[in-house]
Amino acid sequence: MGAALFIPLCLIGILVLVVLGIGGWLLGLYNGLVRLKNIVDEAWSGIDVQLKRRYDLIPNLVETVKGYAKHEKGTFEKIAQLRSTAMKADSVEKRGKAEAELTNTLKTLFAVAENYPELKANANFMSLQEELSKIETEIQGARRYYNGTVRDFNTKIQMFPANLIAGMLGFKKRDYFEADEDERENVKVDFSENEEKK
Repeated sequence: MGAALFIPLCLIGILVLVVLGIGGWLLGLYNGLVRLKNIVDEAWSGIDVQLKRRYDLIPNLVETVKGYAKHEKGTFEKIAQLRSTAMKADSVEKRGKAEAELTNTLKTLFAVAENYPELKANANFMSLQEELSKIETEIQGARRYYNGTVRDFNTKIQMFPANLIAGMLGFKKRDYFEADEDERENVKVDFSENEEKK
C-alpha cells in the first residue's frame, strides 16, 4: 500500500513542478513583453517631445518670415493647418504622414526665404533656423531609437513560442515611424552656401 501511494504522490509532485514551470515561463514571457512595450512607449515619448518642440518653434518662424514676405499667405496658412493636423494625429502612421507633409511645406517656406536677403540676414530668423536644424537632428535620432525598439518588440511577439500567447495577452504589432520618400532629405535650413555664392 505504501508503494501504491508513493507513485501517485510522485505523479502529483511532477505535475506540480510542470505547472509551476509553465507558470514561471508564462510570467517571464509576460514581464518581458511588458518591458519591451514600455521601452517602445518611452521611445515614442522621445519623438513626441521633439515634435512638440518643433511645433512650438514653427509659429515663431512663420511670424518672422511673414514680416518680410507678406504675400506668401497661402504657404503660412498651409503650415498652420498641417501643424494642427500633425498635433492631432492619433496614430503613428497618421503622425508620420502629417509630419512628412509639414516637412515638405517647411521646405517651401525656406525656399520663399531665399528670395529675401534681408530676411536671411535677420538675427531672429538665423536663430530659429539653427534651432530647427537641431530639432530635426534630434527627431531623426529619436526616430531611429523608436524604430529599433519597435523592431525588437515586433520580433519578440512574432517569434515562437511567444507568438502563441502574445495576442491573447493583448500585445499587438507596432508601426514604425517612417519618413516618406520626399521627407528623406533633411529640411534645408542652412543658407550659408547661397550667401557665399552671392
